[in-house]
Amino acid sequence: MANRRDSRIEPSFEGSPRAKSSEGFSVSEEDRVVPRARKSTAKGKSAKAKSRNRGRSGSRRGLFGIATRLVYWCFVLCIWGGIAVAGIVVYYGAKMPAATTWSIPDRAPNIKIVSVDGGLIANRGMSGGEAVGLHEMSPYIPEAVVAIEDRRFYSHFGIDPIGLSRAMVTNLIGGHFSQGGSTLTQQLAKNLFLTPDRTLERKVQEVLLALWLEHKHSKDQILEMYLNRVYFGSGAYGVEAASRRYFGKSARDVTLSEAALLAGLLKAPSRLSPARDPKAAEERAQLVLAAMRQEGKISDKEYKVALSAPATRAPSYWTGSENYVADTVMEELPDLIGDVRGDIVIDTTVDLTLQKLAEQSIRRLIDESGKKLNVTQGVLVSIDDSGAVRAMVGGYDYSTSQFDRASEARRQPGSAFKPFVYMAALEAGRTPDSVRNDAPIRIGKWTPDNYGGKYYGKVTLATALAKSLNSVAAQLTMEVGPDAVVEAAHRMGIQSELQSNTSIALGTSEVTPLELTSAYVPFANGGYKPDIHFIRRITTGDGKVLYENSGGSAPRVIKSDIVGMMNSMMTGTVEIGTAKKAAFNWPSAGKTGTSQNSRDAWFVGYTANLTTGVWFGNDDGSPMKKVTGGALPAQAWHEFMVAAHEGVPVRPLLGTWKSTPSDTIVPDEIPSADASQPTPAPPAAVGRSQPVAQAPAPARQMRTTQPAETVDAGGFDMPSDGGETALIKHPVPPGNVGGPTKKRQTSILDILGGG
Repeated sequence: MANRRDSRIEPSFEGSPRAKSSEGFSVSEEDRVVPRARKSTAKGKSAKAKSRNRGRSGSRRGLFGIATRLVYWCFVLCIWGGIAVAGIVVYYGAKMPAATTWSIPDRAPNIKIVSVDGGLIANRGMSGGEAVGLHEMSPYIPEAVVAIEDRRFYSHFGIDPIGLSRAMVTNLIGGHFSQGGSTLTQQLAKNLFLTPDRTLERKVQEVLLALWLEHKHSKDQILEMYLNRVYFGSGAYGVEAASRRYFGKSARDVTLSEAALLAGLLKAPSRLSPARDPKAAEERAQLVLAAMRQEGKISDKEYKVALSAPATRAPSYWTGSENYVADTVMEELPDLIGDVRGDIVIDTTVDLTLQKLAEQSIRRLIDESGKKLNVTQGVLVSIDDSGAVRAMVGGYDYSTSQFDRASEARRQPGSAFKPFVYMAALEAGRTPDSVRNDAPIRIGKWTPDNYGGKYYGKVTLATALAKSLNSVAAQLTMEVGPDAVVEAAHRMGIQSELQSNTSIALGTSEVTPLELTSAYVPFANGGYKPDIHFIRRITTGDGKVLYENSGGSAPRVIKSDIVGMMNSMMTGTVEIGTAKKAAFNWPSAGKTGTSQNSRDAWFVGYTANLTTGVWFGNDDGSPMKKVTGGALPAQAWHEFMVAAHEGVPVRPLLGTWKSTPSDTIVPDEIPSADASQPTPAPPAAVGRSQPVAQAPAPARQMRTTQPAETVDAGGFDMPSDGGETALIKHPVPPGNVGGPTKKRQTSILDILGGG
């Protein structure tokens, strides 16, 4: 055993014969395989060719494999992506209310304000315009919107995959969000139900709601809802509001170029608004026209004509003086019907023709004389005998200033307040023929001077009022007492707080043009104080009456003989006094007024049909250049009243005053010019239901009087006894709605407005 372990035999190629024989395992040199030399070259070429073939085949198999794997993994990713999208849709969809409860929300209510003849004054409310059917509006509008916003609107199912893909590619290439893929249906869904937040949840909900809208409504219904609710900039929602806002016309009458401008606004309503950037709006409109031509909506000829149309220049704000009326109506609306829950129509008392005439007169006079006379603002208010406001211009230009100077600005009326002084004196027993000494007087430290420093000596009250003599008005105020003057003014319709002092004779307490004009109405209608109102009727869109004035009654506040005497004296203002420029071929009366340093210039006058007040001045209270009530105000009043009475049968002024010349009363003692003596106590206050103390019927027969038995009051049934408690119906035209005007307290806005 040991010898075997010690004699280990290793295999070898050249072993001894002994090894071969003993172990039987060996390899000789002959056993080696050696290739023949002549075959080596051919075999080498064959091996290379086979190698190349194997390379090409492997390459083909590699590319095919990569493509196969790519398709496979894309398919897998699509499956998982679809699952993820479905999961997101289910998740966010589960957070929405059940689809069975979905409904189209009501459109924001529109308040349509119309004139007495049915003309549109304004649309107010969140929408700013009434809803217009697709078949009613100009056909260019829906065609333009579809061409630029969603050209496949009538072929897609609420979502446009082609448009969405195009938008995604464009945004990826551009590196930023520049296009959206939302359809008109999706935009409507967002406007109806969702917030404008750009979140995944909102986008998913938008898609679901768009699909629901397409299922529930036709394409035309969806497009109509969209056009009546979408925002067009400058506060205009819906095509009707936008058409009124930018073109001053209904959406029914919009032209091709105007429709293109409206459609172009939808991309960026605020930035592209023609009220902000007319050039940008015009450039965008040209793109819309090109899209319409490309889609075959318009011909080449229509395209060229539309391109040549002048650019639209919209005002920066709603324009037109009728908007002052609309603002006042909106202030009164809540007290009449409460919250507005649907579309309503408000019939007003305003005559749109008269409103335009008033605006033109005010603006023309300021344009012609404003710089020369330092006048920047004007106001005109016109009221008929029933208390219905027929026109109200609250300033030179509503688009530049929406502050209503007619109803909100309080200014000193100057001598336009004197009729209440003379009225109080007549009620205390004086007559137009009573005589006072027009001379310089002193009341404490106050010395009221006549305009121009001219005095006339002994004059009748009629002459003193016609010539607006300050000294006589101050004397009368001392005689009857300031409280009697304040009471008379409040009884007639002045609502502002009045200072009970002697200087009130010259109109130092501030009032608004609207209330001062309304306080003259009883002089025009025979002594009755109607409620001043703008609204006749309020109805729903389908005609249901929500509010209507039943006519009501107006109390007598002046006896007929006092009315006759006041009309006689104020007729002199127009015929021989300070307002001769106002005279026209109708019996008329009134009173001018000018505050200190010509800061305010007034004329309030009336016929038997209409009472109109005019004011000129500046918001900052700066003086005008010697402008008096007999100048610009009288001119504006004349222009307006001539147009307003064109074709109307002439009627005399109302009221009665009968006496004989021998009954002319002159007080036994003319008050001293020194006011150191005690002022006599005022007479007892006269209320609506209290008889007014009267002097015996004095003086002469007036040109404006009528028989006491039948007095024509323009529809008033006026008792001849002149009782203070008599109640009457409104005259024609009836005041179908209204209510007492509100007493407005002085605010910081009044001060800033110069009131």
